[in-house]
Parts: sequence; C-alpha cells; structure tokens
Amino acid sequence: MTGRTAGTFEGSYLGDGTRISDAAEMECKICWTPYRPEEGDEMRQVPPGTPFRALPADWTCPTCDAPKTQFMVLRDPGMEEKPDPAARMNADVAALVAEFREIHAANMRNTPLTNESLHVEAVGFREWEGHFLGVLIAPWFMNLTLLPGPGTDWSQLRTGEKELVAFPSGHYEFIHMQRDRIGGYKACSLFSPMSEFASQLYATDVARAVMAALFDDKIREETDQALTQRRLREAELAAAETAAVPKSAPVAGSRRALITGSFTARGAEAS
Repeated sequence: MTGRTAGTFEGSYLGDGTRISDAAEMECKICWTPYRPEEGDEMRQVPPGTPFRALPADWTCPTCDAPKTQFMVLRDPGMEEKPDPAARMNADVAALVAEFREIHAANMRNTPLTNESLHVEAVGFREWEGHFLGVLIAPWFMNLTLLPGPGTDWSQLRTGEKELVAFPSGHYEFIHMQRDRIGGYKACSLFSPMSEFASQLYATDVARAVMAALFDDKIREETDQALTQRRLREAELAAAETAAVPKSAPVAGSRRALITGSFTARGAEAS
C-alpha cells in the first residue's frame, strides 16, 4: 500500500507553499508519481535538493503533466517537527473557556457575585514572549491571563504565589493558578465582581482596550510621573514637619487602575 492513504487529503497543497516545508515529499493525485526534494526532477532539469514549493510555476508532473496544484502531501517531516503555535494557542484558549464555563454552570450561576448578563469569553489572545496572553471574561471577573507556550511547563506553579510581569506600560502582578483541564497558568485581576458591566459587548470592548493599553509605554510615563509627584510632596511635608497631611495630597497612580478605570468610565457615560 502506498503512502497516499495516510496523512494526505484533497487540497492538502493547492498551490499554497505555506502549507508545506522544504522537506515535503509530494505525490501526484492523478498518477501517484512522487516528488522527493533530495532527488529533484532529472527529466525537467530540476537539481537534487530543490523543495517542491520552489519548483517553477509552470512545472508539471513528469509522468502525466498534471500541474503542481494537483499534488498532495505524501510526507512532510519539516512540518511534523514544527508544531503550529496558533493551533496550540487556539486549543489551549478553548480549554480555558470550557473550564470556566463548567465552573459557572456548576458553582457560580445565579450567585450574588455573578452578572448573569455576561458569559465566559476569551478576548484578544496573542503570542507574547513565547506564551499566550489575552483577557478572560467571566460573569464574576475579568482577568489578564497568561497561558504557557510550547515547550514551557508550568505544572509546578504553586497556587496563590505572586509574580510581577513587565509590559511596555509597566509591571503587573499576576497570581499563579492551577486548573485540572488546563494545568498551570497566571492571572492578573482587572475587575471583580462584574456588576458595572451592562452587556457582554461592553465587557469585550473594555477587554480589547485593555490589551491595547497594556503595550502603550505612555501609561508607564504617566504613572511614573504620579509617583514622582507623590514623593516630592512627601518630602515637602517632611521638611515642613507638618503633622497633618492635606486631603488634596496627590496619590501615586496604579497602572492597573489606569488601564481599566478610564475605559469603564467612558463606557458608563455612553450607556
């Protein structure tokens, strides 16, 4: 039996070179003639070592003259060695959402902490420094969430331990978590409870805005300036030996508050 019955399917190439690696061995689906990069195509003067996707556009099957688009993947060790990070992220995010949907259904539905106009949803997940970062919305919280990327083992994270994670807008405190379905991950609380959110659309808009603000280095500048102002004011008060601190004394800004507070205030005005 030939390899065409295992791991191949109609349309596995279709002229899209991004679907295969340079090591891909291909097979004509009309006459089953193989193309192996290490052999090339002597009849068409294609030298050994030429990847299938590097063949000229007008190259055809040496046996039946079928065009390149009629070839299927026979074997592709290059793709087997390089798992698709996007597929891994989508699978892990889907497992995260499924986990918290189960928690909502089993333990949290119609409790005082939940906003039943909301549902569990993952927003804006992306690859970031080898991991997967996004916002998880649930009827009782909104968290920045970090899932481990390929080759990373977070199974030994101790639940409840805290860690500062640096972003362009500043450092944010993440708590280490463990769940049966998804294993170890890290979460930074943005909102809890979720009573101020009137709709799922409002919550997802805020989540997307938070993801954008997280990478805005101007936020770091604003909060650093607030901290500097507070320290200067404290120094003035100490120098004057003032016993009572005026109520108008500036307070250092919280970066997390800054990336969340303005968005919810804006949404409240619009609603």
